[in-house]
Amino acid sequence: MTIGVGGWGARRKPMALIRAIARSSLRDLTVVSYGGPDVGMLCAAGVVRKLVFGFVSLDVIPLEAHFRKARESGAISVMELDEGMLQWGLRAAGYRLPFLPIRAGLACDIERLNPSLKTVRSPYADGETLLAMPALRLDAALLHVDHCDERGNSQVLGPDPYFDDLYAAAAAKTYVSCERILPTEALLERGCVHSLLLDRGSVDGVVEAPFGAHPTSCSPRYGIDAEHLKTYSAAAKSDEAWADYRARFIDVTDAAYVAAAGGESRIESIPHTIF
Repeated sequence: MTIGVGGWGARRKPMALIRAIARSSLRDLTVVSYGGPDVGMLCAAGVVRKLVFGFVSLDVIPLEAHFRKARESGAISVMELDEGMLQWGLRAAGYRLPFLPIRAGLACDIERLNPSLKTVRSPYADGETLLAMPALRLDAALLHVDHCDERGNSQVLGPDPYFDDLYAAAAAKTYVSCERILPTEALLERGCVHSLLLDRGSVDGVVEAPFGAHPTSCSPRYGIDAEHLKTYSAAAKSDEAWADYRARFIDVTDAAYVAAAGGESRIESIPHTIF
């Protein structure tokens, strides 16, 4: 399968869902992501066969250690893209088009590293040569938001929805975790209509997962847990360190994870990162 993971770097990643996949028997996944610990954790768990990415970073820690280890060892195959190209691939899939033309990616190593990419010539008077970014069709999209109702209407209260709506449009199925499931009428009591990122027609399943983005942020409830990301990164140093991290933070229930991460009050007290 090909799964797309919403969020951006260390911001609003569906980490409760990612940990569930890491615990599962799933293997040989193709993952599409503006990557953060979602990518690194799935690589460390041996779940990923191929990664399609615009970047992989923990924001407050520039390099994602587990991804770096998998990349340098050749454990995964990759399609490394410009950030705009990845967005264009999701848009093409959502529009049900085979590709969209884009200038990004031309005259650089992206064409050399991805020989399957092709160019097209504008049929108009300009005759410009453009890169044809293929559609990134997803079997499933995994997203995390602030609130949902039971039917899948989804609300984001933070300052940036990133490209989560594009992942949903590109996917055959979309599954959303949220901080809290609310009655439909309560959504507008907590934010304006523009905060309703997804409607029920584009969502196939929802699950209430409080603190489900941790250790990434879910603004305004909690920020990026830099302390935990340091612990997570250090686990890439050896198989023993990874096994210890996994036993403490992955192979446990969601409630046990929150307790191991310091508890609800600690997570809610994490300040928001200023970029």
